[in-house]
Amino acid sequence: MTVLNDDLLARIRSRAAGYDRDNAFFADDLDELRAAGYLRSRPLLDVARDQRRLAAFAPATALGINMHLVVVGIARVLQARGDSSLDWIIDEAAAGELFAFGNSEAGNDQVMFDSRTVASPQPDGSYLFTGTKIFTSLSPAWTRLAIFGRDDTDAAQPRLVHGVITRDTPGHRAVGDWNPLGMRATQSFTTVLDGARVEPARITRVLPVGPVADPYIFGLFADFLLLISSVYAGIADRALELAVENVGARQSLKSGLPYSHDPDIRWQLADAAIALDSLAPQIEGLARDVDGLADHGAAWFRLLVGTKTRSVDVARSVVETAIRVSGGSSYGADNELSRLYRDALAGLFHPSDPESAHGTVATNLLGALEQ
Repeated sequence: MTVLNDDLLARIRSRAAGYDRDNAFFADDLDELRAAGYLRSRPLLDVARDQRRLAAFAPATALGINMHLVVVGIARVLQARGDSSLDWIIDEAAAGELFAFGNSEAGNDQVMFDSRTVASPQPDGSYLFTGTKIFTSLSPAWTRLAIFGRDDTDAAQPRLVHGVITRDTPGHRAVGDWNPLGMRATQSFTTVLDGARVEPARITRVLPVGPVADPYIFGLFADFLLLISSVYAGIADRALELAVENVGARQSLKSGLPYSHDPDIRWQLADAAIALDSLAPQIEGLARDVDGLADHGAAWFRLLVGTKTRSVDVARSVVETAIRVSGGSSYGADNELSRLYRDALAGLFHPSDPESAHGTVATNLLGALEQ
């Protein structure tokens, strides 16, 4: 069930260009989404559909709020599988707290399976985290930050420790270095952790280094990859909508007819629509399977990374087609299609990247490479 309405979405769209131009955080959007109950835990299928719709109105707002929705989604995945250990995340989200991710690290191609951040265990069961995280979306506004780091106390069995700090936790600071090509309103600053303490009650998982079959990791990947896919599908939805409007409004000097009658343009837009139409069944089918506790076994990660890769690739292709058929005005910096193109490029940098995705699928098909 959606919590978005047309008036809310129209107001959000009206602010998107300004946030992008000013490289500003989507503060007013966040206030309205919080008031509408958008931060609360809901089935993944409902969230995926809403995120796709929201992204068609304001991609950076949708991408930023994704990070909160993923953290809450992990807790929901665990709860649905009989694990109530993270129910406090669901409760705090319902109370209006804003969660973010402080997981990404420069040069860490192991992503969630290893960390450059040091997690130092303390006698009371807490951990002190020291390291540098990049792409911390929602930096100006989060009240809760999910982080993880490596505990090498036992050198033979190092562990990855996941936990959540609050805004008033000492030992963290944002570095104001966010001036990207696209997705500017996410305000995804670098976050420096310098002995930030996670109390025992907020340690969410302690896992071995490396890939591990744990519901926490499954929930993280399932929610992240499907909601990322939804955002980029929404960008493509809007690009195709604008392209249809533009070719109907432009008239050919040669034929005297609207460009919507040009057979080459008709073919290009039909081809874009065919590609775009493939995304909803895959995104929504997998989201429904997560909610329904379906068991795809070892194929889960193949299906999830494949969906993300296809969604990002289709989005970029659809936006580029929309620009091609809309004419030179779409190249203007203030044109919405220009902004959508810049936003779509950000999809290249979200895990799993194409190399990792193809490696995952190849392993599922052919088995692991011999060492």
